[in-house]
Amino acid sequence: MFGDFPIDNKIVLVTGGGSGIGLQLIRQASAKGAKTIIADLQLTPEAQQLVDSTDTVIFQRCDVRNWADLEAPIQLSRDKWNDVPDVYVASAGIFEPKWASFWEDSESTRYATVDINVNHPIKFTRLAIRALLEKNKKGVVCLVSSVAGLGGSLPTPLYSATKHAIWGFVKAMAPLDALEGVKITAICPGLVPTPLWNTLPEFREQYSADQVDHVSAEEVAECMLSLIEQGKYAGGAVIEITRPGPDGRRDIPPWNVPPTTMYATRSDEMVKKLVAPVRAVLQKERKAKL
Repeated sequence: MFGDFPIDNKIVLVTGGGSGIGLQLIRQASAKGAKTIIADLQLTPEAQQLVDSTDTVIFQRCDVRNWADLEAPIQLSRDKWNDVPDVYVASAGIFEPKWASFWEDSESTRYATVDINVNHPIKFTRLAIRALLEKNKKGVVCLVSSVAGLGGSLPTPLYSATKHAIWGFVKAMAPLDALEGVKITAICPGLVPTPLWNTLPEFREQYSADQVDHVSAEEVAECMLSLIEQGKYAGGAVIEITRPGPDGRRDIPPWNVPPTTMYATRSDEMVKKLVAPVRAVLQKERKAKL
């Protein structure tokens, strides 16, 4: 069992930590005694004030579409604290704005929504695994999906698809906590009033944002910390949070339909064969750094 993982005296790295849910997570982790790194394109005045007020909250400019930028805050942690982060939170994301929209379809080479919402958290997870194995220590990755990843949304199909992808990816990573001591989880928030909505007034109107149930960024961050710290949440755990309080949360099961017979009849030996190549790669990375 992975067990409890209190974050005091640990290093927490958050992409998109300059505002919204990510910034609230930085605040709460810092208050619990963690060293924290904000990886973002820029800081809001609120985030800048936090960075200026303590030497345990630091900032690294990061464009999450650039994989070298994703590696940079991990190296910053090595340089400043002689260690890699223990906790990796991929909070950066976009809500399919018009400039990166399926329906507007104005991009000439690739969808930025997919790069930011899928490629970034998946690559970030891979970097996290490698960094933790390098130091031969346990760690947690927490990714941000959405209730849109459990259903669908015709106006924002790219956003919905990307959040489905995160849910599927996290389920695929479920065995890693037992195999290698790296717990990978996700949260599926409902509507959260973040600065994102203030920049998209047309979306506020379209989604009736002021008329539907919502949950604060602070409460979502608190829920994420529960996923990270509490041993009752194993690798692959996904929590939906749509309203304040316990009644607004639920654990999402790994299957929303009965498992297919293909998976239900797999033996332990078949599972071992399935994951053997992955384990071989991870063991090689671990031994290379010992």
